Amino acid sequence: MRADRLLSILLLLQNHERLTSKELAERLEVSERTIHRDMEALSGAGVPVYSERGAGGGWSLSHGYRSNLTGLKTEELLSLLLASPTALLRDLGMDASFDDALSKLESALPKTVQQSADHVRERLHIDGAGWHQSDESFPFLTLIQEAVWQERGLLIRYNRDGTEVERLIHPLGLVAKRSVWYLVAQVEEDLRTYRISRFIAVHMLEESFVRPAGFDLATYWEQSTRDFKASLPRYPARIWVREQVMARLAAERYIKIASTQSIENDWIEAEVEFHTLESASEIVLAYGAYIKVIEPAELREKIIAIATATISLYH
Repeated sequence: MRADRLLSILLLLQNHERLTSKELAERLEVSERTIHRDMEALSGAGVPVYSERGAGGGWSLSHGYRSNLTGLKTEELLSLLLASPTALLRDLGMDASFDDALSKLESALPKTVQQSADHVRERLHIDGAGWHQSDESFPFLTLIQEAVWQERGLLIRYNRDGTEVERLIHPLGLVAKRSVWYLVAQVEEDLRTYRISRFIAVHMLEESFVRPAGFDLATYWEQSTRDFKASLPRYPARIWVREQVMARLAAERYIKIASTQSIENDWIEAEVEFHTLESASEIVLAYGAYIKVIEPAELREKIIAIATATISLYH
C-alpha cells in the first residue's frame, strides 16, 4: 500500500508541479504526518523532492525531473491512451480502475506526448461496444485519415440506398465500431456520419478548413448512437418463455425485454419489444416450443400460418 501511495505522490507532483501537504493528504486520504514520512522516503530513494515554505509554497520536484515509468514508444503510448473500457470491464466493475490507470500513465508522459494524445483523441474514437463483426473493406481509410489529420476537405462519392451521391465534406473524425469504420464530417452547417465501406471514390482537396469550436468526437458519437437506437422501429408483444432459454433470448440483437414475471410450471411471462413483425416471427419460430406468443393477435396468426405451412411441406 505504501509503495502505491509513493507512486501516486510522484505522479501527482509531476502532473501538478506543486502541492501542499494538506492537498496531498486529502487526495490520498492519509494524515499530513504520513505525507511528511513519505516525502522522506522518496528523498531517501533518490527522488529530488523539496518543500517551500510560506504563501504559495508546497512540495515540488526539481525542475526538469520526470520519472521514466515506461519504456514504451510514443506510438505505443498513444494506442493505450486511445483505448476505452469495454462492456466486459464495465460488467466486472473495473472501468473506473481502467480510467485511473490511464490517468496515471498520462500524467507520467512528457508534455509533447500528452498534446499528441489530445490531438488524436479529437480525431479518432474507438467504440468497443458489441455490434456484430463485419467483413467490410475500407480501401479509402488511409486517405481519409490523412485528411482528418491535416484538416483538409474531401470530395466523396458514396452509395446511398443504391444511388451514387457526391458531397463536399469536412472530415472531423474517425470512429471504429468493432470492425466497422465510420467518418464523422461537417456538411455545410450539419454534422453527418458516413459508413466508410459505402464510399465509391474519395479525393482530398488542397483547401483546409477550421474545425467547429467545441466539437467533441466521443460526445457526438455517444449522442448519435442514442438517437439511432431511439429511432429504431418498435414492435411490442407479450410472450411466454421457458425458463431455460430466457438468458439466450435476452442476448438476442433485435429484442428488448421490458419486464418479466414467473408463472405456472417453468414459464416466464415477458413484455418485450421486437423491431418489426418480420423479425419478431423469425425470433419466435427459432425457439420452437420454448416461446408462446400471447399478443398481439397479428403475430400469433403469422406464427400459426408459417408453422402450418411448414407441417404441410413435410406431409
